[in-house]
Amino acid sequence: MPEADNDLRRYEPHEQPALLTLSYALRRFVDTVGKIGAWMAVPLVLITVLDVLIRKMVWKDSAGHIDGVQIWLVNNVSQYFGSTLLQELEWHFHTALFALVLGYGYIYNTHVRVDLIRENLSFRKKIWIEFIGLTMFTLPYCVIVAYFAYIYAYDSFMISEQSASTIGLTNRWIIKSVLVFGLVVAFSAALAVWLQMLLVIVGDPNRRFELMAVEWPEEAGTFIEGKRRLELTDDEPVPAPASAPPRHAAGQPAE
Repeated sequence: MPEADNDLRRYEPHEQPALLTLSYALRRFVDTVGKIGAWMAVPLVLITVLDVLIRKMVWKDSAGHIDGVQIWLVNNVSQYFGSTLLQELEWHFHTALFALVLGYGYIYNTHVRVDLIRENLSFRKKIWIEFIGLTMFTLPYCVIVAYFAYIYAYDSFMISEQSASTIGLTNRWIIKSVLVFGLVVAFSAALAVWLQMLLVIVGDPNRRFELMAVEWPEEAGTFIEGKRRLELTDDEPVPAPASAPPRHAAGQPAE
């Protein structure tokens, strides 16, 4: 890896290497999927709250029979208000949420890291650790798991798999296909970072660009979980000077 001097500058859009252009394209794809996937948290929370509330709202009628809101909704509105279906929907949305934002977390460096050793290493060593880890572990792992997940989803579709419960959800292949797509997104995120690590290793050491997963040496400590740190100082704010009252011409009353 070449050494950098003090003449640092960023790539202009028209002079970006192909590796960086492809990396940014993959990042935009992962970013879009992640932002859409994050909305899965909304139905997940709403369904969970609904399930808990209607399941607890029960009473006995005058004849001593147990009745409740959930029983009425299942009998008069839809079977999807049943507790089994609602709980299966919960873990379906939870799976979709996790699968779709996994790659998003990586490109913004918000995933879990054990940085007891890595955090104290030099920039060059961090780049090589990221590059080797992606090459030997992350990228092959995503490919292998995505392959078996595809077979898993395909077999589910061919046999029209449904819930093990007789009153559960049908078309189990849908959520299994979401898992496959999530692994493709995670692979795209890993490839986007891998391309950047490769560019740092073989490219111009004086060129800068928006780097994922690792911070540039001159920016070390300025980011936390992919976002710039807020700098707080102990300096007291300077009070604004009081505005002077308007002057009026002699002999003219103030309005």
